[in-house]
Amino acid sequence: MSVEQIITDKLSQAFAPVHLEVINESNRHHVPPNSETHFKVVVVSNTFSEQRLLARHRLVNQALADELANGVHALSINVYTESEWQALDEVPRTPNCKG
Repeated sequence: MSVEQIITDKLSQAFAPVHLEVINESNRHHVPPNSETHFKVVVVSNTFSEQRLLARHRLVNQALADELANGVHALSINVYTESEWQALDEVPRTPNCKG
């Protein structure tokens, strides 16, 4: 199973999202072709209601602890409640690799 699919499955189980995107951004970095080392996630879940941004990020990091310890080098986390998501114009862009 791909790392992307594992991340998708874990985030789906942990947060029952109304919207989930798992984007492999490894190709934007200096890694071998077909790498799965850099990801961006967009998770929209009412699980995040009443939680500050740092707490939301910690929950995502906890859900993906194994992947972060074993090969995922970078994780861009974008977490929203459903109402925050509906009010959003666009998801922030991930900056380009500087290396």
